[in-house]
Amino acid sequence: MSIDLKKLTITEAHTRLAQKDWSALELTDAYLSVIEERDPAIHSYLEVFDDARENARRADALIREKGKDIHPLTGIPFSIKDNILIKGHVASCGSKILEKYRAAYDATAVVRLRDEGAVFLGRGNMDEFAMGSSTERSAFGTTKNPHDISRAPGGSSGGPAAAVAMGGALAALGSDTGGSVRQPASFCGIVGLKPTYGSVSRFGLVAMASSLDQIGPFAKTAADARIIFEAISGHDPMDSTSLPDRSGQKAERSEKLTIGIPSFMDEVKVDDDVLKNFEESIAILKKMGHTITTVVLPNVQYSLPVYYIIMPAEASTNLARFDGVRYGLHKEGENLFEDYTKTRGAGFGAEVRRRILLGTYVLSAGYYDAYYTQATILRRQITADFENVFADVDAILTPTSPTPAFALGERTDDPLRMYSSDVFTVPANIGGLPALSIPSGFVKRGTASLPVGLQFTGAHLDDSLLLDIGEAFERETEYSFIV
Repeated sequence: MSIDLKKLTITEAHTRLAQKDWSALELTDAYLSVIEERDPAIHSYLEVFDDARENARRADALIREKGKDIHPLTGIPFSIKDNILIKGHVASCGSKILEKYRAAYDATAVVRLRDEGAVFLGRGNMDEFAMGSSTERSAFGTTKNPHDISRAPGGSSGGPAAAVAMGGALAALGSDTGGSVRQPASFCGIVGLKPTYGSVSRFGLVAMASSLDQIGPFAKTAADARIIFEAISGHDPMDSTSLPDRSGQKAERSEKLTIGIPSFMDEVKVDDDVLKNFEESIAILKKMGHTITTVVLPNVQYSLPVYYIIMPAEASTNLARFDGVRYGLHKEGENLFEDYTKTRGAGFGAEVRRRILLGTYVLSAGYYDAYYTQATILRRQITADFENVFADVDAILTPTSPTPAFALGERTDDPLRMYSSDVFTVPANIGGLPALSIPSGFVKRGTASLPVGLQFTGAHLDDSLLLDIGEAFERETEYSFIV
């Protein structure tokens, strides 16, 4: 049976599965065929699971049992980022140090998808331990952008994003520490949501920076992203940072919103055609009846340096557990200290070692107050700035990234330039706020048409409002980005 995967959404797939127009196994087979055909060139997957079809058969059994009462995610094929644990499967985090590590339990987000009958197709490629913005830092090879394979898909969740964009999954889960869901979504022309910190459990997500990490969905539409978010969110006693369950609580808002554009936009170098696309998007929002105003966030300009102090500090602490003793790679030395140094030297890539060194430095006795303490103080001030602004506006609008997808190899030797691609996405992680990237058009680079994204940032727990805005914007524009 022929299934048009390019136009297929979760909403339509749910209807067709419930009506038994096709089976979950047939849908899974259709995606596996695309992966077999396209992924050798894209490398979005590190592994395609040999039990994907078995999962699809379980979904079909659920459909036979429940009929049209099945959950919207029953039978829906997912790509799962390689740092989110799936019991019995390898979870390498894109690193040699965990190349053969098999998860002993499911992440809570995986449990919630599994309970609804979702199908897991495989492990999505990623920058090693989520440290990167291009998926070039994976120990197992680079993922390429389906819109132009000479360009990056973004990172660190580039594999899952590319899988959805190429038609190799209908949806995906990634993790977002400083933009690692939203920036790949923008580069690949799909929707990416970074939820409010604590609204989705981090249990079973291999930690990079615990106060910043958040699991989030990739999808083709904001409506699809909402379905996934509602399925995986909610309180989890296994995660001490998990927020109380607020299901059913939705603030009443006017359909006509006030949207703020931060004044610091004038200080950020944005490609001319990306800026033009942003201005065109503002015009569309005004046409929809929204009020656009300028807002001042006095300390947000410091978000990037604050992030690149706090994140490496937390990462160096979290990655201390990978020592070759308890699990993962082990290299034998003449003594215990040599075991540690040889294992970590062989197991960690250059970017991971760079951030461990930076994090250890800012946490050291002589520099803790000068760097880490000051960064945490500024973090509180940045969060307070957002709280003040959200008293007057409903959402904040920026481009998701200052550029479209950049060429592979273009920034690998210039870490500071690579880090700058996170300038618009990092503030939401600093403040623990929800942020949504949706496609807003295309720009030309040579003969390639590359997608660009629009980012809406909301107040604490305003995830649903952002998805409302995204759905309305999609209805107004009707862009199609899947290749």
